[in-house]
Amino acid sequence: MTALRPERESGTAYGQSSGDSYGGAGDQGTSYGQQPYGGPGAHGDWYGGAASAAADQGGGYGADGYGSERYGAQTYGAETYQEPYAQPQHTQPQHTRPQHPQHVRQEQPAYIPPPDDETVALRIADTAAAAESRSAARSAEAADDSPMGGRAARRKAAKRRHGRRGAGRPDAAATEADQDAPGAPRSRLEARRQARALRPSPATLASRAIGEVFITTGVLMLLFVSYQLWWTNIRAHAQADKEASSLQNDWASGKRNPGSFEPGQGFALLHIPKLDVVVPIAEGISNKQVLDRGMVGHYGEGKLKTAMPDAKTGNFGLAGHRNTHGEPFRYINRLTPGDDIVVETQDKFFVYKMASILPVTSPSNVSVLEPVPPGSGFTKPGRYITLTTCTPEFTSKYRMIVWGKMVEERPRSKGKPDALVS
Repeated sequence: MTALRPERESGTAYGQSSGDSYGGAGDQGTSYGQQPYGGPGAHGDWYGGAASAAADQGGGYGADGYGSERYGAQTYGAETYQEPYAQPQHTQPQHTRPQHPQHVRQEQPAYIPPPDDETVALRIADTAAAAESRSAARSAEAADDSPMGGRAARRKAAKRRHGRRGAGRPDAAATEADQDAPGAPRSRLEARRQARALRPSPATLASRAIGEVFITTGVLMLLFVSYQLWWTNIRAHAQADKEASSLQNDWASGKRNPGSFEPGQGFALLHIPKLDVVVPIAEGISNKQVLDRGMVGHYGEGKLKTAMPDAKTGNFGLAGHRNTHGEPFRYINRLTPGDDIVVETQDKFFVYKMASILPVTSPSNVSVLEPVPPGSGFTKPGRYITLTTCTPEFTSKYRMIVWGKMVEERPRSKGKPDALVS
């Protein structure tokens, strides 16, 4: 808006007329802040008499109308309204009432608004929670400032929030909201319907049963694999060591004699120095009586019967596990031509040299046990040894064959052969 400005030096001041209204005629040069509505005239009785009396009492529109308490420094400061209306000073007319010293306008300090929440700027309306929080804060401040302490103020604040007897009670709106919650049934029928809805369906029960079966099966399979790969080896090694110790004790005491043996009976020891293998040799290839007990079985029955080590010619055939149950033949694939294979009996040592290997063949290929096995490299009858086992590892789909040829027959009385000494 346009700023206020002083009137002409000659003429009527702002707020005066050419006649005798609002101050009388002929008041030249009178400013708005110097002689407000004070002279005699048409309205002299009101603005000159009663208004003057009111001005003497501190009210009305007297000389200090804009400097008193009602329109003083607290509302409209001196610097705000004095400067825009300041005009050149003129000689006051004689009909103007002299002003009392106490009503002379005084210089007031610059207005500083008190700290308060009220402002002319836009603001967001307070929510009920914010208003309550602010009320509680003001009550706490008032309690801190009061000489009685904070207990009375806190008690009043509690009364305003909840009332004397309802302070610890839940809000009615919150209770109604809890009752309207979807999880709280309103009647027995709704409760039954909700219970039926929460009850698992037949498909869910079936899926849970199938899942439990799968989990149980998985656990059982894991236990079975642990049994096969770990426990069977421990048990087979213990049984094989026990049989070897018993066999050596019988040889030392002379209880056993060379000759024919019953199925499952141990009669010799097999040494493979390169693989650090020492395992008993028992009659037969039964899993239960021989192989699963960690021993090596001799093909000595039926059509698969082979010669004994002390025979002048023939093929001494042996079978053993490659995995689990002691796994004595697990690493025979590492043997190379010339490696020693020793068979120890009650009265002699028979030393063989590894000659050849057949990595894979069918389980039904029994020709590998013939006196002169095809594919072994042997061309004429002799004293041979044949080791058979399963391949690949952890399966029994195929067979692996290792052949050897006897190079030394040494009586026990001459001591151990060089293959077992070195």
